[in-house]
Amino acid sequence: MSKDKPAIPKGTRDFNPQVVVKRNYIFSTIRKTFEKFGYQPLETPAMENLSVLTGKYGEEGDQLIFKILNSGDYLAKTAVTDFEQGSKSMLRKISEKALRYDLTVPFARFVVMNRNEITFPFKRYQIQPVWRADRPQRGRYREFYQCDADVVGTKSLLCEAEIVLMIDEVLSNLGITDFSIKINHRGILAGIAEAIGQKGREVEICVAIDKLDKIGQEGVNKELSERGVSDDSIAALQPILNLKGDSNTLISSLDNILENSAEGKRGLDEIKEVFKYLSSFQVKNAALNLDIALARGLSYYTGCIFEVKVNNATMGSISGGGRYDNLTGMFGLPDVSGVGFSFGVDRIYDVMEELNLFQASNQTITQLLISNFDKASEEYSLPLLQQFRNAGIATELYPEAAKLKKQMTYADQKKIPFVLLVGSEEMQTGLLQLKNMQTGEQMAVVAEGVIAKLLEI
Repeated sequence: MSKDKPAIPKGTRDFNPQVVVKRNYIFSTIRKTFEKFGYQPLETPAMENLSVLTGKYGEEGDQLIFKILNSGDYLAKTAVTDFEQGSKSMLRKISEKALRYDLTVPFARFVVMNRNEITFPFKRYQIQPVWRADRPQRGRYREFYQCDADVVGTKSLLCEAEIVLMIDEVLSNLGITDFSIKINHRGILAGIAEAIGQKGREVEICVAIDKLDKIGQEGVNKELSERGVSDDSIAALQPILNLKGDSNTLISSLDNILENSAEGKRGLDEIKEVFKYLSSFQVKNAALNLDIALARGLSYYTGCIFEVKVNNATMGSISGGGRYDNLTGMFGLPDVSGVGFSFGVDRIYDVMEELNLFQASNQTITQLLISNFDKASEEYSLPLLQQFRNAGIATELYPEAAKLKKQMTYADQKKIPFVLLVGSEEMQTGLLQLKNMQTGEQMAVVAEGVIAKLLEI
């Protein structure tokens, strides 16, 4: 028998029941909003064919895909020459599948495979884990859940506006009120590349610009130089990256900068239309900002792009997404426009813990614990247990006779909000003692009164 201590892989975590209950509260809040906006649930396999995933996330993203070795003797189809030619040559021979990197590419694959069975525009949400071979750190894990909402089959910018509304509603309902939704457009970034004399190189420039918050402007300039961007073009980019002001001011400045770029003007016009749609709605808490440094390095975005940051928490982006006109075309279904976004549930959880936003009702499943002092009280309580459960109240009967202190400790540690005390006097009178574990208040009520009180709460 191995003497090694049990452990889990770096970047993964166990979740105890208390944590799972909180996470399920987040999932439930997100799911309700998605369905309120007309999105339908979908699930796809944990693994995809490697060919489905590669080439969709850019060079850096491809390196973070968890590959799965072929079953059996995975070296059977290889030769010494494959090893000599390097990892890329070997990979094709030893791995045909991989764990999904995100939920958007599998969704696009699903749409293509089922295009004759689904109704367009097709709105779906998906809540499942994804895997990335990233370096683990706070807020960045190798296994984590994503909550995606996408719509394909329409180019209407109303969809972009509704993404803003869904983000605003979910975070506001979770108690997160100080957050910014950054928005940009890949057309604007293409126009900027054209304006600085680097037309057609917007993807390379975007990869560098996307790191502005992490490595600063000097770091971005260095990376651009290493990618072969000329000094003159880097110099021309500086005043653009340093543009300040609210969204209207930035739009006005970009009108001049992008006046000779058809792609840039298209992007700017679409941003204006999204803002116009949003003027017809009431946003609760979101601060919507045009951010021309927002690039989101994933290569499949073609239109508006989004990123969400909680301003009063020490956490990076908790949500992001954008429009991807060409993604399904990679799977043989061209000209199907799509737009979507994803919530990072693990990061939202960390933010809510940091800001102490979980309420007592978000931390437990059991609503009522019935005490158990002896055989008589247990027999008396069994019909009550059934009665409360039939009424929809999550109820436990303490499974064995024990002292009151032990049972109260059990309720307290499980954060059960109410305890029903059933002793000899209560059994004689039918008046049961209902104790509120948070306030300490105690009242005498009949069984029907217990049901009414808890359902009211």
